[in-house]
Amino acid sequence: MQLHQAVPLVERQHAVIEELRISAPRVCTALRLAERTGVSVRTVERDIDRLTAAGVPIVRRRGRYGGYQLDARHDPKPIRLGAGEIASIIAALSSLGPYTTATTDTALAKLIAALTD
Repeated sequence: MQLHQAVPLVERQHAVIEELRISAPRVCTALRLAERTGVSVRTVERDIDRLTAAGVPIVRRRGRYGGYQLDARHDPKPIRLGAGEIASIIAALSSLGPYTTATTDTALAKLIAALTD
């Protein structure tokens, strides 16, 4: 996958996770996620599959009132990362270059500060 193809995917998956986080503990339908991200329901389903394969705790509820739900805390626990882990995340985020969101930019700045301060 080329960078120009990866950027929309990363941005969309970030939007899906954020939408699920904001709507938790309520279930969010694939249709709503598709409308919010501007893609088809099938694309959202593929994104959900990629995210769950990566370990993101998304629960799929079936049936009439089904949809997706993020099985995560509203207030995440602080985490400790090693210098190598921080460097790896910095490299991944910086590879997106100017195609990042404001949230990504602030996260990147915090990671760089943690590595250099």
